Amino acid sequence: MVDNFTDTAFWNERYLDRNYAYGEKPNNFLRKHLSLFNSGDDILSLAEGEGRNGVYLARYGINVHAVDFSYAARDKARELAEKHNVLFPYEIADLSQFDLGIDKWNGIVSIFCHLPETLRPHLYQSIRAALKVGGLFLLEAYNPGQLEFDTGGPQDISHLVPLSELMTAFQEFQLIVAQEIEREVHEGQYHNGLSSVTQFIVRKR
Repeated sequence: MVDNFTDTAFWNERYLDRNYAYGEKPNNFLRKHLSLFNSGDDILSLAEGEGRNGVYLARYGINVHAVDFSYAARDKARELAEKHNVLFPYEIADLSQFDLGIDKWNGIVSIFCHLPETLRPHLYQSIRAALKVGGLFLLEAYNPGQLEFDTGGPQDISHLVPLSELMTAFQEFQLIVAQEIEREVHEGQYHNGLSSVTQFIVRKR
């Protein structure tokens, strides 16, 4: 087993299992705030994985564009999309080098995407530029408090996302949700139990 959390081979190996590693149901935080998005919106989903969130959004008429660096994840996402009679583009790319575009998206979604802290500032800059005016950035991620729990996510603090970092990176955006909380997360085999998460939604002014 490859044990580097940011290594493509690690994720390809994890996703080769026929079961969906993080389940087939969408993330609860995303589902709770679905009403912030509209049918026909162009939404970019970062580190989409096996498709559970992209499929959920697409079922509501949202134009999803997924990106991840795992071919195995993309293949399973396509199977899940076919199961639910939806279709959306899924691009294989390294997020540290991926071009998000300029004024392109009505929303960008990041669910448990854990880049190293050295790479996140560039990604935040790209997100700020890529959103249209009025566009939303929605994120849920494990924060440093998650090291106290054995319930999912990376065990390297440099990959965990503190709220303060996001508040600084998006200080010019309209704040909708910004909190660090402990909540029960039950998503497939690898996210299970009480967890310490950052939840964040902002709108570009």
